[in-house]
Amino acid sequence: MDENLGTTISQVARLLRRSFDERARAMGVTRPQWQVLSALRRHEGIKQGGLAEILEVEPITAGRMIDRLQEAGLVERRPDPADRRVWRLCMTDRGRELLDQIRPLGDETSEMAFEGVSQSDRLQLYETLVKVRANLARRADAEDCAS
Repeated sequence: MDENLGTTISQVARLLRRSFDERARAMGVTRPQWQVLSALRRHEGIKQGGLAEILEVEPITAGRMIDRLQEAGLVERRPDPADRRVWRLCMTDRGRELLDQIRPLGDETSEMAFEGVSQSDRLQLYETLVKVRANLARRADAEDCAS
């Protein structure tokens, strides 16, 4: 194998992102905005700090993304009934509709990327990448604890 496996994985990830970005841009949304909407669908009512943690961005970055999505009418901040100082993030109906329209783009991008790759090869790749991710996550957690 002439190429470094990590480099190949990085290149594949970059090309997948670019392909998805081009398709999503045509619908008026960026990948980071799609990621926020997807996270909110899974964690409706989450606080901004929790969202930043899930997205692995700084809270100020998450705040700016939420500001833009709120201005576009896709997300709203609602006061927490138990603590009025806390704002909960919720998708609007318009945000849900947009997410439903965007979801097929991910499937289409994946199908294009895996054209000619057998189902068994896809499964083996998936299982291997899950193991690699777990190894790296364990290492990162151990380093966080050592700090």
